[in-house]
Amino acid sequence: MSHHSVTYSSDAGGRGKLPEATAFIGGGHDATFNALADPTRRAVLDLLRTGSRPAGEIARAFSVSRPAISKHLGILRRAHLVEERKQGRHRFYQINPEPLKAVDAWLEQYRQFWTANLENLKSFVEAEFQKELDQNKSTGQQKSDHASERKIQSRRKKP
Repeated sequence: MSHHSVTYSSDAGGRGKLPEATAFIGGGHDATFNALADPTRRAVLDLLRTGSRPAGEIARAFSVSRPAISKHLGILRRAHLVEERKQGRHRFYQINPEPLKAVDAWLEQYRQFWTANLENLKSFVEAEFQKELDQNKSTGQQKSDHASERKIQSRRKKP
């Protein structure tokens, strides 16, 4: 699988480039996303949120084999999501928050986008609802006016 750096621009001259997007996409974060794509690796990170743990303890927390967990830890280590510390014969792992901070910063652009768009949608729906209420009130008032008019006319006709 080959990975290519992508540069976005708003016109052919290259003005208006999005430095956050180019820095993130071209900054070697594919390994981070690939590591986070696997549910077992995400579960390992969840386990490590409480602090450093030895590899054996991590492996015992899962139903997969120790070699499988070792491979997952290796992928997390190469993605710089965990740091390994050797203490005698044991290897301890802890979360490295920096790549996660970079992912969070990248995702923040999308949070802002969706927040703004959902606020716009909310305003639109509320305005349409208010128009409908006003229209129904107007229609209801007209019906009421017509009913009152008919009552008056029927009273006039009676001797």
